[in-house]
Amino acid sequence: MYTSVKGFLEDWKLEASLTLQVLDKLTDASLKQTVSEAQQRSLGDLAWHLVGSFGAFLNSAGLQLEVPDPKNQPTSAAAIAAAYRQVNDAAVTALAQQWSDAKLQESLRLFNFIDTTYGGVLTIMLRHQIHHRGQMTILMRQAGLVAPGLYGPNEEETAAMRAARAQQ
Repeated sequence: MYTSVKGFLEDWKLEASLTLQVLDKLTDASLKQTVSEAQQRSLGDLAWHLVGSFGAFLNSAGLQLEVPDPKNQPTSAAAIAAAYRQVNDAAVTALAQQWSDAKLQESLRLFNFIDTTYGGVLTIMLRHQIHHRGQMTILMRQAGLVAPGLYGPNEEETAAMRAARAQQ
């Protein structure tokens, strides 16, 4: 649970950059990828969900933030990444301006069923993003894309490192 806005923003900066690495590798065709025909939530749906989740979490916690209409999901991967960048920048600015360290200690009821603090909202929001980003990397592989190594090298990056060591 976050106790300082600065601490959250430092963590968020890293996590948002990792999310953008994923979003920037998506293609328009990959947005349609689902786990299976039975599971209809697509890679594009998950990416757009991350854009909308800023508003879901922060506006529900009283922060004033404009977000795109969740029903107007773009069909372009570049448009989704651009929307994420725009909303992320607005969220970071709004948090820095509207919330204080003292505010993070205050209690609230999020979505009318989660008892937490404002700092807890930030923790939940960060974990939510990480969760869906993980789902997206699996769908990227299913769509034939190379998912970026986020917390360490991916399969392709590991192979390249091993090949470079072997040539030394």
